[in-house]
Amino acid sequence: MIDPVLIETAERVFSDVCTFSAVQDAETSGWAPEIWNAISGLGLTRISIPEERGGVGGTLEEAIAVLRIAGRYVAPIPLAESGILGGWLLGEAGLDLDDAPLSIVPGQPSDTLSLNGGLVSGTATRVPWARGVSRVAALLDNKVVLLDPALGTIELDTNLAGEPRDTLHFAAAQPLVVAPAPSGATTRALRIRGALSRAALIAGALEAMVDLTVTYTADRRQFGKTVGSFQSVQNLLVRCGEDAALVGLAVETAARELSRGHGDFEVAAAKSLASDAARTASRAAHQAHGAMGMTQEYPLHHLTRRLWSWRAEFGDASWKRELGSALVLFGPDQLYRTISEGSASGITL
Repeated sequence: MIDPVLIETAERVFSDVCTFSAVQDAETSGWAPEIWNAISGLGLTRISIPEERGGVGGTLEEAIAVLRIAGRYVAPIPLAESGILGGWLLGEAGLDLDDAPLSIVPGQPSDTLSLNGGLVSGTATRVPWARGVSRVAALLDNKVVLLDPALGTIELDTNLAGEPRDTLHFAAAQPLVVAPAPSGATTRALRIRGALSRAALIAGALEAMVDLTVTYTADRRQFGKTVGSFQSVQNLLVRCGEDAALVGLAVETAARELSRGHGDFEVAAAKSLASDAARTASRAAHQAHGAMGMTQEYPLHHLTRRLWSWRAEFGDASWKRELGSALVLFGPDQLYRTISEGSASGITL
């Protein structure tokens, strides 16, 4: 059960610090220290990490619920990377976590990062928030490696939303820590958790998009009527609402199943649904807003640009292919059972 006090606290602090101007400023500067300090000061960046490892305890479901709130307020900080991704990697390897911002190497096909003779060389691309963190965790050669970005060269880059997705270049850099990765800490497990993190962020942003669109169409008047009273606009609102509700439920289910020790099927389904909804709901919301949705001064673009960015991270269409391939292998006689029971049916992606 998710602690309602935790959710109330998270809702309040994100609402207070993630203002429109603060998000705009973070897109310009590439980092938001005031927002990070406010969130990490309450321990919200270390949920689901055991207290003996420097976390604050709690469950993966609670961490995902807070991440969903962060998506709703488009929080410009590496919350997922510091907690359920990087923090998880460190905890699994028996390493301690603190309240300093942490990122991870997602692992792109083009990466060349390697560990040789205890030193790290090569390139890691699309590293979230690399310019603003003091440590980056990576899985290399079955080891958890903690790196200081300052020991390499940072090539600045961003995603469509203006969030840092930098490239790191290392040449025989000395890691801060190297620890054996336990059997459960694999690149596959990191990708699964990464996909769930992006699905959770998308779920929150979709909820905010629905609220924003409903409010706008209820206030805006045209031809003597509110825009929301036109049937065509109502159809768009229903589409947005359906997408947000479906993705939210899928994320909750995936977080629950993954916390039980399985959940690949549910995470893949949640990320697939979230990626689709990021496209269809954004289109519907922009249609309902008309020209207003395209202005820099209106907050809709904060949501849609992040939805488009997050859908591309930690797998997009690839999850559909994996789901389809697994269902084909199970055969038609097991189709209903596999869909209804998910990972409990024994399906392996």
